[in-house]
Amino acid sequence: MTDTTKSATPWHLWVVGVIAVLWNAYGGYDYIMSVTEGATYMAAAGMTPEQIAYYDAMPVWMMSVWAIGVWGGVAGSILLLLRSKLAFPVFVVSLAAFLFSLFCSYVLNDGREIMGFLMVDGEKVASPLVFIMQGVVGIGCLFFVWYSRMAMKSGVLR
Repeated sequence: MTDTTKSATPWHLWVVGVIAVLWNAYGGYDYIMSVTEGATYMAAAGMTPEQIAYYDAMPVWMMSVWAIGVWGGVAGSILLLLRSKLAFPVFVVSLAAFLFSLFCSYVLNDGREIMGFLMVDGEKVASPLVFIMQGVVGIGCLFFVWYSRMAMKSGVLR
């Protein structure tokens, strides 16, 4: 006779899953606003004219990498809440897209010279905030990959 009872979902999966959805939903919002509202949204976020021009000149393949990273994070979050073991590889793809976009922006292109500024009261001001935020996003991506891997290995994800 087989056991047909389902194991209870651990509380931490709900906490991490909800945080993952909220975290990645903001990424989705930012992506949609950047694509649909463009320069208006970016300027309101404090981006300089050079940064806005940098994004406007971004090739389609790079926008696709950005989309894969963002929407992979959203999909991974939903899969985590659904207790699907597919959450892990989807989070890995999202992280890989994020890292690839950083490499392209800061190693292959001149993004490092353009991104270290913010517009404050109409003045261009040097700021490490963009780089700090990318570090925070990277740590978040790594955490979701790690958590989904641990949940998969422990049998929480099916």
